[in-house]
Amino acid sequence: MHSRRMAMVTEAIGIVICGLALFAQAQQPATEASAGDTTIRKETRLVLVDTVVTDKKGAYIRDLTVKDFKVWEDNKEQPIKSFSFEEETASPDKAQNRYLVLFFDNSTMDMSDQVRARQAAAQFIDANAAPNHLIAVVDFGGTVRIAQNFTADAAKLKQVVAGLKTSAVSPNAPPVQVASLGTSAITGSTFGMPSLGNAEADFGARSVLLALRSLAKSLGTVPGRKTLVMLTSGFPVTPEIQSELTAVIAVCNRYNVAVYPLDVRGLVAPGNASSPQGALMPPSGHPVAGLLSSATLTYTGTANALYALKLAYFDPQHGGTGGGGGGGHGGGTGGGTGGHTGGTTGGTNTGGTRGGTGSGTGVTNPSQIYGTNQYNQPRQIVPQYPDVATNQQILYELAEGTGGFVIINSNNLLGGLQRIANDQSQYYVLSYTPPESPDGSCHTLRVKVERSGTQVRARSGYCNERPKDLLAGNPIEKQMETRVSGEMAGNVTGSMEAPYFYTSPNTARVNLAIGIPSNAMKFEKVKGKQHSSVNVLGIAYKPDGTIAARFSDTVDLDFDGKKELEEFQKQPLHYENQFDVASGQYTLKVVFSSGNESFGKLQLPLIIDPYDGKQLSMSGVALSNEMQRVADLSTGLDSELLADRKPLVVQGVQVVPSASNRFKKTDNAAVYAEIYAPLLAGPNPPQIGIELTVVDRKTGEKKSDVAARAPTQPGSSIVAVGLKLPVAALAPGGYRVELRALDSVGNAAKPRTADFEVE
Repeated sequence: MHSRRMAMVTEAIGIVICGLALFAQAQQPATEASAGDTTIRKETRLVLVDTVVTDKKGAYIRDLTVKDFKVWEDNKEQPIKSFSFEEETASPDKAQNRYLVLFFDNSTMDMSDQVRARQAAAQFIDANAAPNHLIAVVDFGGTVRIAQNFTADAAKLKQVVAGLKTSAVSPNAPPVQVASLGTSAITGSTFGMPSLGNAEADFGARSVLLALRSLAKSLGTVPGRKTLVMLTSGFPVTPEIQSELTAVIAVCNRYNVAVYPLDVRGLVAPGNASSPQGALMPPSGHPVAGLLSSATLTYTGTANALYALKLAYFDPQHGGTGGGGGGGHGGGTGGGTGGHTGGTTGGTNTGGTRGGTGSGTGVTNPSQIYGTNQYNQPRQIVPQYPDVATNQQILYELAEGTGGFVIINSNNLLGGLQRIANDQSQYYVLSYTPPESPDGSCHTLRVKVERSGTQVRARSGYCNERPKDLLAGNPIEKQMETRVSGEMAGNVTGSMEAPYFYTSPNTARVNLAIGIPSNAMKFEKVKGKQHSSVNVLGIAYKPDGTIAARFSDTVDLDFDGKKELEEFQKQPLHYENQFDVASGQYTLKVVFSSGNESFGKLQLPLIIDPYDGKQLSMSGVALSNEMQRVADLSTGLDSELLADRKPLVVQGVQVVPSASNRFKKTDNAAVYAEIYAPLLAGPNPPQIGIELTVVDRKTGEKKSDVAARAPTQPGSSIVAVGLKLPVAALAPGGYRVELRALDSVGNAAKPRTADFEVE
């Protein structure tokens, strides 16, 4: 994960804790050295693994020694470096603080279950709140609300629990209703106590899993092992949720959060508990009916189609999304015409390229969109679920993946909560030094106790975190900084688009997309493969020349032979990255180079309007001709979520933003945007309408004007919208697409536009 670096005078050991993912560094005292001496800075990584050991009756075993334990990473035994047993002390003044979060998943519980869950929680608080047993209360009903930060005040906690608003969300809503992007609202603080906090305030989570992920991140500043009790009715596993689950487990393990799901429904018979899917057609006389006409786009009512897009996108005659062959998702050999070149192993290679000769452009391998194939089979860290009721499968995976356990088929909710609380002070902590592995790789963990009759619980794995500013401190970075700030133009032509999406008031995530000419990259033979490393540096400058945001990255490309390389060089490399920046006006400059004298330099104005989070508003506009069902992405989406990137997903389809906004008449082109409507989280949510207009940039003539109702998720203030871009009906030339959004109570968002070309 780290390379050896030279340092002067001192020698230090940096300890990066990956298993608990409490990343920290510690240094040994400086050693004496004469002038001119150089020493090697050694870095040692430790993986810490919390381990709970019980007998078959569930009683905790407290007398084990380090000799009783064995630890495996990726099925290879590792020497244990340190060992301790965490136990509640009898002396209150020496007791270590324990932190527990009561997470009410109101998005899945019906009214009666919510009432039962709150009653049991109140009794639990009475029995467990103490000066060193701090409890927080979180409510999820489409968005996350911190109802109470960590406190030992039982009366305050019970008052907050009793006052939680019941959810209007239908239990286990069909996937088509899950359309909102963004992350959760994590706000509030308690003086003198660790608090849950997140910059992405007041925004909804796409699902309860993304809410858990955001919550786990906010717990990263809270010391020690954290217990997250998830009171829920469960939900079915879908392909998109499976990817989110992988990311949730990785983040929970990084920040030492053990998840304990409690199914509040009591006894549940196995079977599919998902509810039927409803139609999306607006009723007659709808408040936004004025937006609709006989020429409007039709509602598909299916989870596999972009909202308001024709099913023709995924008609079998198109060979998937983009036509032709399918290709693989790992990178290597294989692939077909029209799809991307794929892989046979999916381990180390990236580099495949977009489609060949089929209809449409094909879909870029998500691992190569962002440069490298960063993760080694990430989904391997998700445990296999047992044969249980459909909605309980994911509960087992969450618990076993993070070192918790599940309470199901029990009407004694208070007893289940107390069992979970007992786990807070009865566990062992083991550590080992892991083998070297690439940034972003994922690894399985397994702990065994050499004593008969024991049951062991520990987290299932961890992932190395890939640095967001990968070139920081590297000499290459200084060279690229000189190029990006200098007057010299690049000698390689590329393309760049940078749509943005709000993540909190006056803060946006920029989804950068760049097209890099592949024939300008320098390749050389390394270990029998054709290898190239493309370095990318981007800086957003304020008007006064100061830096508002930056990122750096390296794209590693490897091909088995010249034939694969020649196929790759037929199309530009599609590269994406994301960075956050405050509202304002900037100049975005990006340079890229593959190590030779040739380099590309791109520049565009980046204007992000102010947004206070209280008004109806809209994101920037992303155009695309590359889309794919999330179900077809396998673990590609896992890698994006693990890298803390937020893919553009709507109605079960991932939209890849275009780097050039140039389309052929035969392309399946689409528009993606997000609507931010705070009133949707209120008691009387309005209806949201969206209108798409296409005009000729030269003549101003209107070429297309369609409207539709945006499908909303109860409790969520964000609506993700996908609309078809009618390029087939347009003559070659330059056009502008304009999006408008308004609600049924008369509010209108500022229109957003994007220019595009039809070839």
